[in-house]
Amino acid sequence: RRSKRRKSIAIAYESGQGDSAEQGTSEPQRPRWEPRDWQQQLEHIREMRRKRDAPVDEMGVDKCYDSSAPPQVMRYQVLLSLMLSSQTKDQVTSAAMLRLRQHGLTVDRILQMDDMTLGQIIYPVGFWRNKVKYIKQTTAILKQKYGGDIPRTVEELVQLPGVGPKMAHLAMNIAWDSVSGIAVDTHVHRITNRLRWVKKETRYPEETRRALEDWLPRDLWREINWLLVGFGQQTCLPVNPRCNECLNQDICPAAKRR
Repeated sequence: RRSKRRKSIAIAYESGQGDSAEQGTSEPQRPRWEPRDWQQQLEHIREMRRKRDAPVDEMGVDKCYDSSAPPQVMRYQVLLSLMLSSQTKDQVTSAAMLRLRQHGLTVDRILQMDDMTLGQIIYPVGFWRNKVKYIKQTTAILKQKYGGDIPRTVEELVQLPGVGPKMAHLAMNIAWDSVSGIAVDTHVHRITNRLRWVKKETRYPEETRRALEDWLPRDLWREINWLLVGFGQQTCLPVNPRCNECLNQDICPAAKRR
């Protein structure tokens, strides 16, 4: 029992630490798994995204808020744009946010607005009726619990009605300038599975996020969402992807099967 305890402690040390006698009992660490050709694939995607002319670049969430507004108002607008963006094209979200801002997009203004008016403003975003309910509920919580600001942690953000993990990580990134995790939407989920950037196929975006964070260097986490979203909007489409236009066609597992 004593020898097993020493062995487990030794394994916890990094190389060059601990007793020399104990180091002799430690097992070599397994090399971290990473996908084949991922660095070359990433560089190719960066090259294809160099023009930054996808819908996400021009009308994405980080373009929807009023950058001249007070920081607290700006953060609230970021969160609302994320809530509206779920299952909605960037063009539709951007237009809805512009209409909201024209009516005065603040916590107090939304709380004063009746549900019918709010619904008319945000229509035709996806599931707009549910989003009216979530926006009113979340805004009331922000007013009561956070003084009109948004939470500063992912754990608190995902407790808000209508806010999921992807929105929370993007809110941390855009509103608080903090990288808390990889924001995985349908584009990131689809593309990383096609490229086999996950050990085994994943079924849900949250499962994909955990798989990516297990190996992808943290200094790439902020970049990967906008990079792959735009790539998914222009080239790696959900149906009939434009493999013949893709620089990764020779090193993409999915392209080889077409």
